[in-house]
Amino acid sequence: MKISYNWIKQFINLDWTAEKTAELLTDLGLEVEGIENFQSVPGGLDGVVIGEVKTCVQHPNADRLKLTTVDIGNGEDLQIVCGAPNVAAGQKVPVATIGTTLHTITGEEFKIKKGKIRGEESHGMICAEDELGLGTSHEGIMILDKAFEVGTPASSVFEIEEDEIFEIGLTPNRADAMSHYGVARDLKAGLMQKELNLELITPSVSAFHVDSRTLKIDVEVIDKEMAPRYCGVTISGLKVGDSPAWLKNRLKAIGLTPINNIVDVTNYVLHELGQPLHAFDAAKISGNKVLVKTLPKGSKFVTLDEVERTLDHEDLMICDGEKPMCIAGVFGGIH
Repeated sequence: MKISYNWIKQFINLDWTAEKTAELLTDLGLEVEGIENFQSVPGGLDGVVIGEVKTCVQHPNADRLKLTTVDIGNGEDLQIVCGAPNVAAGQKVPVATIGTTLHTITGEEFKIKKGKIRGEESHGMICAEDELGLGTSHEGIMILDKAFEVGTPASSVFEIEEDEIFEIGLTPNRADAMSHYGVARDLKAGLMQKELNLELITPSVSAFHVDSRTLKIDVEVIDKEMAPRYCGVTISGLKVGDSPAWLKNRLKAIGLTPINNIVDVTNYVLHELGQPLHAFDAAKISGNKVLVKTLPKGSKFVTLDEVERTLDHEDLMICDGEKPMCIAGVFGGIH
């Protein structure tokens, strides 16, 4: 199990090294098998600075290339050949300088070297977001806010998080510690034995309140032996989109790939509190009801990965009025 040290420190204020915390966790029975360093952007954007495109003209020997001069704040404009269709004079852009090693979103590394492209020298690279490891787009270079100062290191402009990640070998009887809050709770108990009474900071729910009750979906637990309780909440007015950088960083730190704001927040709650969640589209819940039950052995169910699964009679399912929607706490359905 991967546990983020930064995440733990949201719940308990620790002012010592990750190594010391690892020793404490191991003493508590949460054996730390290793500690890894994490950067939300590999390489930390070292060598990448904010530049301003001063001139942009057609490359004399290539229809699809532009010849630019870029001010990076060192008193000498750089000539850079750029193939992006959206590059233009007056833009503020991220520039990878000679000697910089970039880490792409796919994990590839490449070093920026002085080169000659179709007969013209190029002293750096104006970057797209995927070339910096900041996103997936390669439709053009990143165009930045004009307020950014030329020469500013890109690492101070973008939200780059550095963290230390514990790999904990958790035994099956410690489900209580299968979350960041659970690990923080154990740490507090262990520190109290050492006469260090640190506050356990409980996640706030003050912003969560009922606005209306116009969207009502009934929940019925049919198999109460396998699921004594199942809760749901309806949320209206959501727009599916990218998650904020801080949320993406939390998930990436523990090895998860951000998908969108809806999926990401369910994964966030799971790893923060240990509570599995699944988000359903209310418009697709037949009969405006959710049923928690098992299905006959041999029933078929297609999961999110488009694989048809054969169910056992003990597989607990979350269903609507007509069909199964997910394997409870395990895997969502494709529909």
